[in-house]
Amino acid sequence: MTIDDSQITNTQTKQNMKKIFNITQTEKIITLLVFMLVLTNILNAQPPDLGGDVDAPIDGGLSLLIAAGAGYGVKKVREMRKKNSEVDSN
Repeated sequence: MTIDDSQITNTQTKQNMKKIFNITQTEKIITLLVFMLVLTNILNAQPPDLGGDVDAPIDGGLSLLIAAGAGYGVKKVREMRKKNSEVDSN
């Protein structure tokens, strides 16, 4: 049984690929860290300031939170007054 040139070339190619892609754990970690640092710089880029008024409105949910807090406070005051009146009557 003889080995033809295509089998030799295929075997040599596989061996060469193993040598090329033989990356150690440290090299993998360093590559990953560099990739992450570059990616965060790219993703953190901000658009240029357009010079207009770009403030976010505050009133949307804030007024609802204030109303809910006031209602909760009124409820607690009523509960305390009711509890105090029950203790005084006993």
